[in-house]
Amino acid sequence: MSAGDAGTTPRTFVPPLIVTQDNAFWFEGAKEGRLLIQRCTGCGALRQPPGPCCPVCRSFGWDTVESSRRATLHSYTVVHRPRDAAFGYPLAIGLADLDEGVRLVADIDGVDPADLRIGMPLDVVFTEHAHGETLPRLRPRQEPV
Repeated sequence: MSAGDAGTTPRTFVPPLIVTQDNAFWFEGAKEGRLLIQRCTGCGALRQPPGPCCPVCRSFGWDTVESSRRATLHSYTVVHRPRDAAFGYPLAIGLADLDEGVRLVADIDGVDPADLRIGMPLDVVFTEHAHGETLPRLRPRQEPV
């Protein structure tokens, strides 16, 4: 960045993603608009976030299943401070129960934080985030009319 750009580029303190051999599939899936869940090939247990071995049977074998991207709000918090240019405020962050039986933590948008309710139906969508990464977000489910 040149000295002339210093005032035009918002500064963020969000660290870049750390992609490893255990989670690279997840980030690649997100770039494609797919929410992939790791599944143990030993016992079939699903795990999110991804990890090197199954916490149930300790197997290192795994494959993936694609999520329906349907979820229910389990819990949430609303952040007001400190502020970072990478986010809009107030910033709602949710813990969602995916229909597949695992949980996901992600920002919530498309709803006023005052209208959030435990148990509300959500959909997982993908948007660009700090540093150009594609990450999941939660939005209230729009039921067909």
